[in-house]
Amino acid sequence: MSLRAYLTSRVFFLQILAALAIIAVVAYLFFHWITFTTHHGQQITVPNLSKLSAEQAEEKLHAIDLDYIILDTVDFRPEFPKLTIVEQEPKAGAKVKEGRKIYLKINASKFTMVSVPDLIEKTYRQAVPTLQAVGLVEGTITYKPYLGKDMVLEMRMDGKKLKAGDKVLKSSKIDLVLGDGKVTYEETIDSTEVDSTQMPPINGQ
Repeated sequence: MSLRAYLTSRVFFLQILAALAIIAVVAYLFFHWITFTTHHGQQITVPNLSKLSAEQAEEKLHAIDLDYIILDTVDFRPEFPKLTIVEQEPKAGAKVKEGRKIYLKINASKFTMVSVPDLIEKTYRQAVPTLQAVGLVEGTITYKPYLGKDMVLEMRMDGKKLKAGDKVLKSSKIDLVLGDGKVTYEETIDSTEVDSTQMPPINGQ
């Protein structure tokens, strides 16, 4: 068969088509391999790990080729189960690449102990922010006769009197006994005078 006849034959065209098909398959496989090895355009959505234990989070992250690091244990938050995740970075819904580390913070197993601040003879307005600053909560407010209105006279918890420096669990409610301001200066003076008249005479006088 002459060259011209071969180039125009059916066999030649079938060979050309086969060669083009092979080239197309090789090119597809090559670019697919490049895309896979470089993770080109591949992103993973970070799941919501809130309220999961570290073991549950690990299982969930490893299933989608993500890793994690526990950064810290935070003060106990009652709205989260103990020893569960309260914070994560990146946040749930963020897009990351395979192998990205998710940084976690874990809820403590219980409240920590804090010292009761000295609120005696402080005003109510001063007392409440001072309680909140150390993680305590304002409880029941009661009043009793005293010259200074809204002056803290006593601190109590569960009916027991507290003093500055006593240790209680964080987020405890501290009941405050305040002065009602209804004892006037004159009443105080009168009371003092009455008490002095009832004192026994000195040297028999």
